[in-house]
Amino acid sequence: MKPALRQQLERLGLRLAELDASLSDPAVASDIERWRELAREQAEAAKLVGLFRQYLQRESDLAAAREMAADPASDAELLAMAREEQDTALADLQRLQAEVQAALIPRDPDDARPAFLEIRAGTGGDESALFAADLARMYLRHAEAQGWKVELMSESASDLGGFKEVVYRVEGEQVYGRLRHESGGHRVQRVPITESQGRIHTSACTVAVMPEPDEAAEVTLNPADLRIDTFRASGAGGQHINKTDSAIRITHLPTGLVAECQDDRSQHRNKAKAMAVLAARLRDKERQERASAEAAARKSLVGSGDRSDRIRTYNFPQGRLTDHRINLTLYRLQAVMDGDLTEVLDALAAARAAEQLQALETGG
Repeated sequence: MKPALRQQLERLGLRLAELDASLSDPAVASDIERWRELAREQAEAAKLVGLFRQYLQRESDLAAAREMAADPASDAELLAMAREEQDTALADLQRLQAEVQAALIPRDPDDARPAFLEIRAGTGGDESALFAADLARMYLRHAEAQGWKVELMSESASDLGGFKEVVYRVEGEQVYGRLRHESGGHRVQRVPITESQGRIHTSACTVAVMPEPDEAAEVTLNPADLRIDTFRASGAGGQHINKTDSAIRITHLPTGLVAECQDDRSQHRNKAKAMAVLAARLRDKERQERASAEAAARKSLVGSGDRSDRIRTYNFPQGRLTDHRINLTLYRLQAVMDGDLTEVLDALAAARAAEQLQALETGG
């Protein structure tokens, strides 16, 4: 175990003693919120300190076994026992170190939250909008396979059946944690249906994945900072669409961020959906600004989430998907487009965990 990790765990042992004392303090016990906060921290610290103490015990056992094996007075039976204990202790030390490292990796509380998934057509005109629809289908199929619930928040269709922009709310187990690395520029290389000469074109879309704000930490929207416009919804909807200004567009004046919704016949529900998306976009903007400041010294292994980044290429003629952040190439593009994203998402999560672990080991 590297010195930086060992020192961190030793400090955690001291913190655990402080927490034990605080939780037995009547003044803390009378403040239920404070007590719960400390109790959660104490439970996490106790788990880690317990693993570290097991690790130290097995280190001591290994040293004793090696001493026994090196003792010239040890007979054949003792030597065999010593060698067996060494093998067992080394295996236990590797296992315990892996458990400690996994437990030490910081958990983002947003990982378990629902997320807003936003897909926008970029360069490439109609082909980009069609690719946006393909990406939407890919994510919807993956969500279905995971048992996640998806709600359409807003959409802007293109003439050929694609999307200029579409926003979904996705709810389920670890939704944001699994999809967080999808934010960025997605590039497609293929022959568009609008291409008569059979030439391969390159188009792009941007994807943004934003955690739904916790009600307790939700962005506060000052009514004075908002301009709310109503207009008649376009698209399917029958006679009702033509008679009622039910669509809502909300502009956050200080930032210029805009959210709109026209999918519900109720103006009230459209407004609530648009407000939810706007709040998520504002919180995502704040997160990205913090991330940019924190990552000024070094580039994040899995990308900053900047939507101008080219994070992935979908090459249809070669049946190839390449994620440029982790140099991952898969020759099973159709399966991915049908929603089988597990291998890609697992690789991105592993890369993020490795980067976090490296920072812990170096004390960074």
